[in-house]
Amino acid sequence: MSDQTQAEIDAANAVFWNNLCGSHLAQMLGVTDDGLESLGRYDAWFFALYPYLLDHAPVAQFAGKRVLEVGLGYGSLSQKIAESGADYLGMDVANGPVAMVRHRLAQAGLPGDAVQHSFLDNGLPDASFDAVVAIGCFHHTGNVQRCFDETWRLLKPGGYAHLMVYNRYSHRRWMQSRQLFLRELLAERLGLLKSARASRRERAANDRTLAGEAAPETVFLSVGEVKRRMRRFSAVRVCKENMDDSDDPKWDRSRVLPTWGRRMGLDLYITARK
Repeated sequence: MSDQTQAEIDAANAVFWNNLCGSHLAQMLGVTDDGLESLGRYDAWFFALYPYLLDHAPVAQFAGKRVLEVGLGYGSLSQKIAESGADYLGMDVANGPVAMVRHRLAQAGLPGDAVQHSFLDNGLPDASFDAVVAIGCFHHTGNVQRCFDETWRLLKPGGYAHLMVYNRYSHRRWMQSRQLFLRELLAERLGLLKSARASRRERAANDRTLAGEAAPETVFLSVGEVKRRMRRFSAVRVCKENMDDSDDPKWDRSRVLPTWGRRMGLDLYITARK
């Protein structure tokens, strides 16, 4: 793990993620404002790029439910959750995503709110949510186990967590370093695997600013690790998803998502019941 304190990791994340996750996509689409038309165009592309997302974050089931979303990015999923009729609260360690979600809610006339806060010290009461959604957030916090534990604490009995973390055994990691891939696979089978901070190269390959700065903190998890870390939950299901052009520019994304994406995808999507 990082030799930084949790406060230092939180501070670094607050600065890094103030530049909205998804800014590369917005730049590619020519989205330069936050009006209804521009955000609608961004969202249409976003959900087409990740066609499986709403299968793992089933917003249609959130109507009338108290839902917490952690890690807000450009707010595409946030708006979908609020539109579903959920009692929505968003949380992010950085101000930029919080401001974007508040803007989206106000612009669309939707109820709900978003707050800037570290999820690791959120101050929310026990058993206060029917669902917790965190897509691509927990592996950046510096304490994945505490994130899972906080999720369990905040959920009502029978409540659901809908999460995504990075896959330790993805095709991208195999191509980047087969030696590291095999070493970690062997260590896990021997019961010696430890969760460690990713190198700068790996962090930048997954998340970087428009200027090329790597995310301050990233870890990768296996399916087995997720299930062991979430053993307090009554049921845990993990699915692999996602491949992109950086894995192989010749690939047709629509063809590899349901094939290699399900075998060695970049991401692990988790559905867990308390």
